[in-house]
Amino acid sequence: MGRRFSQRDLVQRDATPINCSIPAMPLCLRYGGGGSYQGCAQTILVPFLPLLGEGSTVPCFYYGEGCDGSVLINSTKNNQAEKDAAPNTSLRGFQVIDAAKTAVEKKCPGVVSCADIVALVARDAVSMIKGPSWSVPTGRRDGRVSTAQNALNNIPSPFSNITQLKASFASKGLSVKDLAVLSGAHTIGISHCFPAVTIRLYNFTGKGDTDPTIDPNYAAVLKKICKPGDLTMLVEMDPGSRKTFDTHYYSIVSKRRGLFQSDGALLSDSETKAYVLSQISSGSTFLNDFGPAMVKMGQIGVLTGKSGEIRKRCAFIN
Repeated sequence: MGRRFSQRDLVQRDATPINCSIPAMPLCLRYGGGGSYQGCAQTILVPFLPLLGEGSTVPCFYYGEGCDGSVLINSTKNNQAEKDAAPNTSLRGFQVIDAAKTAVEKKCPGVVSCADIVALVARDAVSMIKGPSWSVPTGRRDGRVSTAQNALNNIPSPFSNITQLKASFASKGLSVKDLAVLSGAHTIGISHCFPAVTIRLYNFTGKGDTDPTIDPNYAAVLKKICKPGDLTMLVEMDPGSRKTFDTHYYSIVSKRRGLFQSDGALLSDSETKAYVLSQISSGSTFLNDFGPAMVKMGQIGVLTGKSGEIRKRCAFIN
């Protein structure tokens, strides 16, 4: 049957039992994935994971308004919403969130927020591809503001250096270790070559050069995939292991084969480098560290009490 979105066994922010749950996998399988759990997690649910960089998304950290489901809101003729900001163009799976919301509204209308559903989807996507599971604190309310500019202002560039990354995480109350741990979500998924990869390969400093910090052999492989000016080609973020949630990402980063400049930046700080190297040893802690880091991130910009609302439909403000 797969996992279920269940709020009865989770920590409630308002300590009020919520007696409703919906089947996650049947909804996911209905909307894609070739009929398999792994395929479903990869093609539909994975885009809601906290992937750091272009072509991916963070359900709380990088959305301008925090963990309030604002990225689910549709644009209008007078407002470009977060989901249509350039860094969010590869988001998928909105139909799963909408179906989940419709199902739960039939059981207990006005109770479960879209923000909570997104957090639960991210957890389930990880656990379905051999990753850890964790209890998701619930009780979030949905925001009423969503602008593309807020997303642009909050999403760290894939060209970020370690100083910029640390400052960005610190501004959200996240530690250097959180940076190293959450970066590990790049063990799955894909990215567009343009602009993050192609600029790194062909015009790193504006002089037609390649980023000198990337392994030359890996750069040569990427150049066969990512051609200058190609706006459509996709590339794996963790070649050979993108369908399994594991520590392989840290192995490639240690060899200077991280896809983004921000991946390689982890080697330029003593604390993040130490974490990278520790995860490729027999004493890896990544799978134990990831859940707590996600819970911590999931507390960013949360609306509770009478703030915000419980949307009736996730794509529209009530």
